[in-house]
Amino acid sequence: MTIHTADAVNTADAPKSAAGTSVSPPPARRRGRHRVQGQWWVPWAFLMPALLLFLVFRYIPMVQAIGMSVENVRPYLGNEFVGLKNYETILSDPAFRDATVNTLVLAFGQTLGCLVLGFLLALLLEGQTRKLSFIRSAAFLPVVVPMAVIAELWRIMYHPTDNGFLNSIIGIVGLAPSEYINSPDSAMWSIMLMGIWRGGPYDMMIILAGLAGIDRGLYEAATVDGANRWQRILHVTLPGLRPVFSILFILAAIRGFRVFTEVYLMTNGGPNGATEVVMTLLYKLGLEQQKLGVGSAGAVLLFLATLVLTLAVQLMLRRKKDA
Repeated sequence: MTIHTADAVNTADAPKSAAGTSVSPPPARRRGRHRVQGQWWVPWAFLMPALLLFLVFRYIPMVQAIGMSVENVRPYLGNEFVGLKNYETILSDPAFRDATVNTLVLAFGQTLGCLVLGFLLALLLEGQTRKLSFIRSAAFLPVVVPMAVIAELWRIMYHPTDNGFLNSIIGIVGLAPSEYINSPDSAMWSIMLMGIWRGGPYDMMIILAGLAGIDRGLYEAATVDGANRWQRILHVTLPGLRPVFSILFILAAIRGFRVFTEVYLMTNGGPNGATEVVMTLLYKLGLEQQKLGVGSAGAVLLFLATLVLTLAVQLMLRRKKDA
């Protein structure tokens, strides 16, 4: 069959297809389509181990905590339904109110400090040179170190004697030794400083990604209009990073509400409850005082506060976007 003959045959078949006659695809195409349709389970197979871990260690305990929050948990004796009594107990506890205030102060301070430190580091380390890549990697190192190691390291650095690491440094400039985490006046700020030191580089990496997405033409236009460096940051960089700041704010706020490891390892809520946060208080209620129902009620309240904060920020951003 010549090419002209084949074209003639195809031309003759075209009206039939246009008239609605069903034309079955070639066998090879049908096999390929069936093969693709039969592989729908492949992504789920890869996700299944992670989903099982989340189900067993996160979602099932969350559901059980909600159930325990309305029960008087009595191991080996059977739980007793008490309604909202556990919520009344935890909300009327002065220790819970103090821990909530400490959690808010710590979360707000760490969130603001991490954003400022991350933004400054991003401005200083923005670029494509190899030296900057090495410095960025070195600055990001604290983020990948386990929090337990970081807490122990800073606990040693905060040693309150004259020979302590930080006291030796501030002694060079003539400052008096500080007690850091051993004093109720400075313990919270010491933990906050450690959190900012560890969380700032994480924000830096995300802000660097946001800086890469800002149109360089805006900087050139601002320069032509006579804007100095500070004005370019104020009117070009900061508005361009607004979505990035929003995401970082939500992540940092959630991280601040759930702070536990560093407080537990460095001060265990002391001295005199100066660094007691919600998570350490719930840990003590549930696992040390065996008040699992009351502790579960506090955990549910903390979850609701985090959920409301996240939804409020998302709603606010959506309204600004639609405006």
